[in-house]
Amino acid sequence: MYSPSRKDFISLTLSDPHSHNYNNGKHRRQSCWRKWKQLSRLQRSIILFLLALLLIFGLLLYPSIAEQWRGLSVKEAWFTPNDMELKPIGPDVKPVLDLAIGRPPVPVLRPAAGPDVGADPVLEPKGPNIPILAKPPTKKKSFPNKRGPPNIQKYGNVSDTARGGKQEQERVQDGETEDKEKTIVSWRGAIIEADQATEPPPSVIEKEGAVVSALAKPADTAPLEVSAGTEDRLEAVREAFRHAWKGYKDHAWGHDELKPISKSFGEWFGLGLTLIDSLDTMWVMGLKEEFTEARDWVEKELSFNKNVDVNLFETTIRVLGGLLSTYHLTGDQLFLDKAKDLGSRLMPAFKTPSKIPFSDVNIGKGTAHPPRWTSDSTLAEVTSIQLEFRELSRLTQEAQYQEAVNEVMKLVHSLPGKQDGLVPMFINTNSGQFTHKGVFTLGARADSYYEYLLKQWIQGGKTEDVLLEDYLQAMEGVKKHLVRQTGPGRLTFVGELSHNRFNPKMDHLVCFLPGTLALGAHNGLPGDHMDLAVQLMETCHEMYVQMETGLSPEIAHFNLQASDGHDVVVKPADRHNLLRPETVESLFYMYRFTKDTKYRDWGWEILKNFNKYAKVSSGGYTSINNVRDPVNPGPRDKMESFFLGETLKYLYLLFSDDTELLSLEKFIFNTEAHPLPIWPSPPK
Repeated sequence: MYSPSRKDFISLTLSDPHSHNYNNGKHRRQSCWRKWKQLSRLQRSIILFLLALLLIFGLLLYPSIAEQWRGLSVKEAWFTPNDMELKPIGPDVKPVLDLAIGRPPVPVLRPAAGPDVGADPVLEPKGPNIPILAKPPTKKKSFPNKRGPPNIQKYGNVSDTARGGKQEQERVQDGETEDKEKTIVSWRGAIIEADQATEPPPSVIEKEGAVVSALAKPADTAPLEVSAGTEDRLEAVREAFRHAWKGYKDHAWGHDELKPISKSFGEWFGLGLTLIDSLDTMWVMGLKEEFTEARDWVEKELSFNKNVDVNLFETTIRVLGGLLSTYHLTGDQLFLDKAKDLGSRLMPAFKTPSKIPFSDVNIGKGTAHPPRWTSDSTLAEVTSIQLEFRELSRLTQEAQYQEAVNEVMKLVHSLPGKQDGLVPMFINTNSGQFTHKGVFTLGARADSYYEYLLKQWIQGGKTEDVLLEDYLQAMEGVKKHLVRQTGPGRLTFVGELSHNRFNPKMDHLVCFLPGTLALGAHNGLPGDHMDLAVQLMETCHEMYVQMETGLSPEIAHFNLQASDGHDVVVKPADRHNLLRPETVESLFYMYRFTKDTKYRDWGWEILKNFNKYAKVSSGGYTSINNVRDPVNPGPRDKMESFFLGETLKYLYLLFSDDTELLSLEKFIFNTEAHPLPIWPSPPK
């Protein structure tokens, strides 16, 4: 064997005539690498392991060290070397934000004296008036098995931590799944595509800043504590409307919806939905200045000659219905002319092989089509446009509108697939047949079918017996298949049926039913309809009072087991509140027919909780994410048009002593609370 060749290295230092020294620095760097290579593999492994261990410990310790540094910076902000004692905060200094959670410290509030509805609460100091350093953030318990989008999942139920294990098990058994397609469900359940936004969404930082600035004033999130007199309550509703209108006028004028937190707007169809939805509400409340400026916009700015797809159902109940009702209240021809223009532009939706209308219409091009993902329409979409189109025919003497919607009702009346008057949720526009058979609900996608059966019968002077027969049969089907009682409190509720399997789930939308049942009983239908209405009204009220914020969730599940637990169970994805009108709508009907003042008191509590948890200081009200968390309800930055068009209108009518104000003997309300006249009965 030959010995390996040996290489010698020499470090050479040279000097030049100008005394500049040079050395072999490259070799010196290489000598360090050579020393590393001379180490054994075990030695190198130990060194690398120790370095990795130090790196891991450094990463783990960084948050606590950084928190200590932030604490020092906070102290430096409060104190200077010359300050040897704490000084009280001056009266002109705004509250300092809690650096840990981004919320201002909450002062103690007491209502201002006197009956003035709009009086601001008075701040009452508690304890010594000294600054308090921010507390370190606390972590909320996570819920690993949550359903729904992330922005809803993050809001936990503060009352669920003690029994979280049981509820997690229940959620697993229920088989909760996430939605994989980004679609928007309209408030009556029709699936509609994402908003056609006209401006980019705000960044996360902008949103957080907007939330802090909007909710930083305790006076604007406190309930209105006023006396319970009729005039005070009416004025409180007017004040709520003015506040909502201020936000819309300042930040979303002429657009569809207000985003009150970010002080911007959302565009759905580009038809000024909130403004048109609010016209008859302003007229009823006597808000002349606001009505006049809205009318000017309708006259000068509202145009339906635009290349935009609109949803037939939503546009009919909100825009067409709003224009027709305002025409009847004011006698102003402007609104009827606009209604005629819109009605003619919606007619292409009925050009289908089955006469069941498409869901979407381009009102500029005169074309219609189903959603891109299906050829089905929801039953609520196609059977809840009849009141408006029938009235348009009566006013214009053009039969095409009424003929189109009457044809739909005739087809649905004769279709197979019903169960004791209950109907499936979907119908195909090509075949004209029910699809997804065996699933029955009075919630989203089917609810207003039942409502419009009764209301068409009343609108037409109680002459269309087929409509009455379908309604009576459906109510018997509801009582037979969908009505149950809870175990703990014996609350009566309306569930859902899926292939003969009962689900104790009830949408807030179903709370329209007590009012509809009461309306039917008032018009001569069986007395047990009123008995059921009273029981369901109690349940809808409990959906509010059993929540920590006093506001109802979007969906409730009910406990059928005989136990000491809660009647109402709310899943994480269902805890949002959209400022919906159905409960106050039924309260209005129940009070009109019974004069029981408890229904007014229940409505008053709902209004106070809207003011406490949904009111935004700069104007407007916002939907919230979590009705179970009064500390952080989670504003969603959206005020639906129906809050002004329905919720506040029904509250105002509930508190009014004037039974001739939109008398139920003369008017019928469409499903967006727009009053249309009851037709005179034909001579016998």
